[in-house]
Amino acid sequence: MRNVLIFTIIGLLFLGCKPEEKRTDYIIKGNAKGVYNGVRAHLKEKDQNGRERILDTAIVVDEKFTFTGKVTSPKPSILSVNSVNGNLNFMLENSIIDITIDKANISQSQVSGSVSQTEFDAYNQGYAKLKKESIDLQIELRKPLRQLGASSKQSQAVKDSLTNLFIAAQKKQQEYPLNFIKANTNSYYSLSLIEQETNKKNANIKDYQEAFNNLSSELKSTPTGTKIKLTLHNLMAVYEAKSRVDIGKIAPNFEAPTPEGKTVSLNDIKGKVTIIDFWAAWCGPCRRENPNVVNIYNKYHSQGLEIIGVSLDGTRSQKDPKQAWVNAIEQDKLSWTHVSNLSYFLDPVAQLYNIQAIPAVFILDAEGKIAAKNLRGNALEAKVKELLAL
Repeated sequence: MRNVLIFTIIGLLFLGCKPEEKRTDYIIKGNAKGVYNGVRAHLKEKDQNGRERILDTAIVVDEKFTFTGKVTSPKPSILSVNSVNGNLNFMLENSIIDITIDKANISQSQVSGSVSQTEFDAYNQGYAKLKKESIDLQIELRKPLRQLGASSKQSQAVKDSLTNLFIAAQKKQQEYPLNFIKANTNSYYSLSLIEQETNKKNANIKDYQEAFNNLSSELKSTPTGTKIKLTLHNLMAVYEAKSRVDIGKIAPNFEAPTPEGKTVSLNDIKGKVTIIDFWAAWCGPCRRENPNVVNIYNKYHSQGLEIIGVSLDGTRSQKDPKQAWVNAIEQDKLSWTHVSNLSYFLDPVAQLYNIQAIPAVFILDAEGKIAAKNLRGNALEAKVKELLAL
């Protein structure tokens, strides 16, 4: 009997020490004071194109509403209430989430009950602080000089100091998302931030790829992490294609056939200054710019200017792409070297140089470095003269 009692006590102790299991579902408990019965609340998410999609709808009863469901991992979500203006952005995860609606400003509603929401709030508070700092400095900078100091010299010194502080504040604000991710490698909101920031036009994909690589294995193995990994892989391919032909880089060598079928490379024709001109017989803007390029070539060829034209003829609508190409060369009197694979934008040379539209022009210096891109008219001639030291 004594042994039975001892084992019973030990068993109870083990039960008491058992760690709390993670929830596998969520319950959103909404408190909507002042919102009438029957009003609909919507739980939403954004698709890849930024469009809102309704996931679930709840009805307000006695100023309360409830959502239940499951998510594979914490993710940004949106809550809206029909009689209340705006949206509430929050983090949805498998937990009991309490939301107290602020009817005057739904974005200021109180959300509690989830770890990822705490991280989300911390990020937003930090960003808001930096944004306010920038705005306050901007307001100071807009004041007339006479309000900043006793003399014009002092005022200018104060203004210069404020300008430097403003530039530094702007830089901190721009770098904040990446710095937050680096400091929070176990945060699901860091994962969401990478997805959000890499959708922006001027995002440094290389930095965000590095930040993603440093996230915890748990985050990277989630469905969201797997999706972001693929997205970053594709964005890195684009980034590398663009950076390969940045100004200051050595222009990649290439080979392609001439109209006569001879293979010519960029290295074969480089001069003191070299222009790589991507164009096509079907390209109206290219053809209109050709007389200017002819004039520049005739003026500066004897002094070291070389041009290689890369045609992107080869569209489905062209019955005979090669003949169209040759005819355009003759009609426009383009007496420099010409090459083409007649493969439209799938031309290997076009892909090497990340050509998305034509006309596209690369101006190389004597070392083969890209000195300028996409100049036309007088600007093109001025750059050629500068590089030839004329």
